[in-house]
Amino acid sequence: MADAETLRLRIYRQLADEGRVDRLGILAADIGEDERTTAALLGELERNRHVVLDERGEIELAHPFATRDFGFSVKSDRTLWWGGCAWDSFAIPHLVPGASPSLIATTCPSCGTAHAWVVDSGNPPAGEQVAHFLVPMAHVWDDVVHTCENQRIFCSEACVDEWLERSTSPRGDVFDLATLWRLASHWYSGRLEPGYRRREPTAAAAYFRDAGLTGPFWGL
Repeated sequence: MADAETLRLRIYRQLADEGRVDRLGILAADIGEDERTTAALLGELERNRHVVLDERGEIELAHPFATRDFGFSVKSDRTLWWGGCAWDSFAIPHLVPGASPSLIATTCPSCGTAHAWVVDSGNPPAGEQVAHFLVPMAHVWDDVVHTCENQRIFCSEACVDEWLERSTSPRGDVFDLATLWRLASHWYSGRLEPGYRRREPTAAAAYFRDAGLTGPFWGL
């Protein structure tokens, strides 16, 4: 009998290899279960924050991968992925074997200017753009889709300010591309392997601090 970990690995390895994931019936057949049991296992994965399901019960996010457009594309020489947010997009070249370097593309949410960087696992990309994360870490999972949709890259802090004024949103945290790269670099280490465990809050706080991210927004 398959368990949730078997299904998790099946999902993540296909997303890493192909940038997509099969529908429920194929997943069920591949792990040797019926669709009802497989749907229950997906629910278990969602409760443990390994995947995010949409209203149809299909996979929307399996961090750092997305199955729809969240504003970022990540392209290696063999695969095209949707990145779930700025953080996730910068993580893919670090996580997926053979994905470094990748071309990451997005647009500024404020003015619509297109931006692209070649991101690898060795050094952060050059650029004057800034990341803005709207939702504090303590509330990321209150509505994780909303959180991911609002971890974006802007032309400058001026564009962040203009977007915040138009959207009447509170200011989150703003930081440069080098900090974003450090944040993403090892956050998902081991996620494609058996037995992956998410960081506990204390370990997460230490990781954020090492990346140069401090203060109440990061739970520090």
